[in-house]
Amino acid sequence: MTDTKQLKTDFWKSLDDSPFIFLQLDADPDTAVPMTAQLDKDANSAIWFFTTKDHTFAKGGPATATFAGKGHDMFARFSGVLSEETSQERFEKQWSTVVEAWFPGGKDDPNLLMLRMDLGQAEIWNGDLGFVDNAKMLFGFDVREDAKEEHTETTL
Repeated sequence: MTDTKQLKTDFWKSLDDSPFIFLQLDADPDTAVPMTAQLDKDANSAIWFFTTKDHTFAKGGPATATFAGKGHDMFARFSGVLSEETSQERFEKQWSTVVEAWFPGGKDDPNLLMLRMDLGQAEIWNGDLGFVDNAKMLFGFDVREDAKEEHTETTL
């Protein structure tokens, strides 16, 4: 039986460890680019991004993100809606020297834009099937049923 709660917890830990996703606007798949998700441990239904006002994402709207964990131990695809984040408090909370490295104009750059992605549906896969299932695969045994327990469809 799939433990959705545990898979979601593992997903958030993996995303925190490697916060890089591939993001695209649903209306235009050609917009897909790597982005760095800005996370907040107390906000598990939204993530943030810094970009510029002249970037394709600035118009916002429905978007889809794909994620592969650092050691390929976690995979996810999730949807949401991008919109401008107007909270100065949130902006200050998410700003860091790492972000500043990408935006040398600093916090006051008039072209700087912070986006919030309100999260919706997600599919999460645990790529680490464990020792027993990996051994079964090496010997050619069918592991499809075991792997089903490492997958869930849920909302974030």
